[in-house]
Parts: sequence; C-alpha cells; structure tokens
Amino acid sequence: MAHDSLTALSPLDGRYAAGADPLRPMLSEYGLIHTRVRVEVEWLIALAAEPGIAELTPFDDTTMTRLRALAGDFSIDDARRVKAIEATTNHDVKAVEYFLKERLADDPDLARAVEFIHFACTSEDINNLAYALMLEACRRQVMLPRLEGICSTLQAMAHEHADLPMLSRTHGQTASPTTLGKEIANVLARLRRQLEQLEGFSMPGKINGAVGNYNAHVIAYPEVDWPALSQRFVQSLALSWNPYTTQIEPHDGIAELCDIQRRINTILIDFCRDIWGYISLGYFRQALKDGEVGSSTMPHKVNPIDFENAEGNLGVANALLGHFAEKLPISRWQRDLTDSTVLRALGSGFGHSLVALQALARGLGKLSVNRQRLAEDLDQTWEVLAEAVQTVMRRHGLPEPYEQLKALTRGRGIESESLRRFIGELDLPEPARRSLLELVPATYTGLAEQLAREI
Repeated sequence: MAHDSLTALSPLDGRYAAGADPLRPMLSEYGLIHTRVRVEVEWLIALAAEPGIAELTPFDDTTMTRLRALAGDFSIDDARRVKAIEATTNHDVKAVEYFLKERLADDPDLARAVEFIHFACTSEDINNLAYALMLEACRRQVMLPRLEGICSTLQAMAHEHADLPMLSRTHGQTASPTTLGKEIANVLARLRRQLEQLEGFSMPGKINGAVGNYNAHVIAYPEVDWPALSQRFVQSLALSWNPYTTQIEPHDGIAELCDIQRRINTILIDFCRDIWGYISLGYFRQALKDGEVGSSTMPHKVNPIDFENAEGNLGVANALLGHFAEKLPISRWQRDLTDSTVLRALGSGFGHSLVALQALARGLGKLSVNRQRLAEDLDQTWEVLAEAVQTVMRRHGLPEPYEQLKALTRGRGIESESLRRFIGELDLPEPARRSLLELVPATYTGLAEQLAREI
C-alpha cells in the first residue's frame, strides 16, 4: 500500500500531521541525522584547534565555513544519501562518517583531516550529543513558546474574571464560593512552577570514548588533557558536561526532561477535565463554527471536543514519556542497545504533547462565560454560608456552633429566609450579626479576587 497520510500508522503522521509539523525538523530521523552531522563537524573543528594534536592545525575561516555548511545546508537529499550508505554499512552513525568523508574527498585542504572525522569516538559520543541538542531545540523552540502562550491566556482569564463569583464543588458537592478567575489562577500557578524547571533545565552530554575512559584518546595523544577538551566541547554546544559515564551517557537528563513534561501534561489533564465539567454545568458557552456537527444524530449538541482531544493526547504522551523516564536510565553493564529504539520514539511523546497544547489553545479561544448560569447556581445554594455563620459564632463564644449549623443544613438545601432567621436569633454583637445578614453566596469569596489579580 502506498504511503499516504490516510495509511499512516501514527496519527502524528496522519490525522494530526499538521499539528506535529514544528517538531519534524528536530525530532524526526532527518533531524537525528542532521544533528549527528553537526556534532561530527564540530568535533573535527575542536580537534583541529587543540594544540596537542600536531597532525591537525586550526582551520581557517573559509574551511570552517565549508565544514559548517555541511550541517547548516543539510537537506533531505543529504539524509537520503546517508540512508543509502547505511544500507551497506548497516550502521547509522558510521554512515554519517562516510557521508562526511565522501563530501570532503574533493577538497585537498581537508585531505589531512579526513581520518580525524569521528576520531576516538564511539557512536554514543555522537548520539548522546545529537539527542541532547534535538531535545534542547524541542524545549526552547517549540514546547516553551506553546506553554508560555497557554499561560498568557490563563493569566488574561484570571484577571478578567477575578471578581466573578462561582460556586465551588468539593467531592462533587456544593462548597464555599470562589471566583472563576481564582480557579484559573490556581492552574496557572501550578504550570508556572513546572515551567521554571523546564526553562532552567540543561541537557547533559559526554564525549569520552567506548566506555567513558578516553582509552583510544590517551593511547593516540597521551599529552592532551582529554577531560578538559571534552568539557570544553560539550559546553560549546550549550549542554552540561557529564564526566562520568559508561559507553552511553546514562540518559538521566532525558528522564528528567520527560518527567517535567509529564508533570505539565498531568496538570493540563486536570484542567481539561475541570473545564469539561464547567461546560457541562453551563458555566461556559462555546463559540459555534459554521458547518460543524456535534453529533451524527443529535443536532443540538456543541461538544467540548478540543478539551477532550487535548486530554486524550496528553494521556498518550504521558504513557510514552513515563516509559522513556523509567526505561532509558537503565542499561546492562557498560552498554546495551535497548535504548536505541526507544530514543527514536521521543518525537511521539513530545508530538502528542504538542498536538494537545494546540487543541487546548483552540478550546480556550472558543470559551465565553455564562454569567447568568454562575449566578443561578450561587442563588440556589445558601447552605454554603453555614461555614461563615459557624465560624463567626466560634469567634464570639456561642455554644456548639458547628453542630447547630450541621443540624440546620447538612444534607439538605436551605432558603435565605430560614438562614437569616437563624442568624437573627443568635446572641451576637450587632456588627457581626449585620455582617452575616448582609452576606450572600456571591459575596462570600474571601480573598479570591485579590489572589486572582496578583497572579
């Protein structure tokens, strides 16, 4: 069967292909090959700049420009050529080395340098740095901007609705009122905490040979300070240097990044479910779209599909991210190959996360608040003021305040008049009595407005 978006096994390459597009340059196989080329080129340049390697001298600007163009101008056709070489070598990193040697074969100024391509490297020296750079690009260029956009939307909502009273529900039951803005602010505060970790995160990397001991490096050039060169090189890629590894960088950094993203996704799943519930209660209306159908049989329906889509994709993403975080740091002895195929699936985990963020942003853009419905719920739940009354009674030393209000309200609604009658009969100072008599559910929101405006 011919390859087509309709025959794709993954929805990221089919139904959601457009949504996943921003990640393709960095987390696809093309992105992996491209980044491997960049690492190999930069390692060659670093070796040439090392005074202790007499057989190489620093490249002039023209030569470095040509070398870096191999990565900077790397095309899909170039990646296809690497894959063609791999068909013979049956080794993906060696194919990159041969590709570079092939491209430099016609340059007499670089002839002396050709055998220093991939010098003293194990494949994992190149791979760990390539994946680290790919994930750094994913983090900085795609995930952070989308998440910051969601946070900006939530902050605007929190401020706009800071003073809009809303009935709370704890255990699904009516509870002390809040404001819509404060509930949005709660989510925003959680997200910001995780975004601080995502923004400050630094991927580790290593380049230290077959089992992490610089064996080949030292036997060839014992006078070179290889750990220092390794550190300079890794840090030149804007990565943090890991000096202690086996053949592989142990992937703890990837696990940490996946865990941060998974926590963000979990917060957003919680948020999607709450908004879904508020739409069901009528607190939000959704904008209508011409031609859109909510049900194949029920014409009236306007379903919260964007929040459902986001929740579903976040769940798929977290299943993958969880596996990455649990599996990748585990490798038998100095190296096994089980990480290789798992690493190739990183794009799926972050791809489903990205599709979810896009769906969530669409859904938030369709919402409008139904103030009348919010007010109606509050007007029918005078029992939520029982907390206020019994707390004031406690302050003024009245007997059994909690028990009295429990007897009056627990398990049944209460009308405003019966509550006011109860308050009127209490032995309270007049200012306290007047304050309680003036209280209505919509004004019993504590510091919710202030907290929402401060976010």
